[in-house]
Order: sequence, then C-alpha cells, then structure tokens
Amino acid sequence: MQPKASDWRNLVQRVLKTELSKKGVKYQDLSDKLKAVGVEQSADNLRNKINKGILGADLLLQIMFVLNIKQIRHEDISEMLSDIESN
Repeated sequence: MQPKASDWRNLVQRVLKTELSKKGVKYQDLSDKLKAVGVEQSADNLRNKINKGILGADLLLQIMFVLNIKQIRHEDISEMLSDIESN
C-alpha cells in the first residue's frame, strides 16, 4: 500500500513530537532555541505547524539542528508509516 500525503504529514508530526518529548522541550523552548540561530517562529506557530505536520524543509532542518537530532533511521520511518497506515 502506498502512503498518502496525510500519512507523511502524520509521520512528520510523530517524529517531531517524539523528539520534543524525549528531550523535554516545550514549544516555547523550541521557539527560543530557533531564535538563538536567527529563526523567528512563535511557540503557537510551531505548535500549529507541527500538529498539522506541514512545515517547510528548511524549518524541519532548523528544528533538527537546534534539537540536535543526529539521525532518523529508515527502519523507524518505515515502522511508523506501517503503524499509521494500519490505523
């Protein structure tokens, strides 16, 4: 079965929420971390974008940078997509 666009958005949401939770980072903290590298995003704006799973590649990479996400394994992506598709 081919993942739908909504599956990919759900995946983005899950990956980012998981990383935020693992690191104990709230949306305001994320906003502050991004501001420190010159990226202006309010906590509310980040919450909306992450909850919808819709954000640009540049913002995704900026978030990965400030959260120090070293890798996202293919196996994890595949497993999450399978889980999403089965729901």
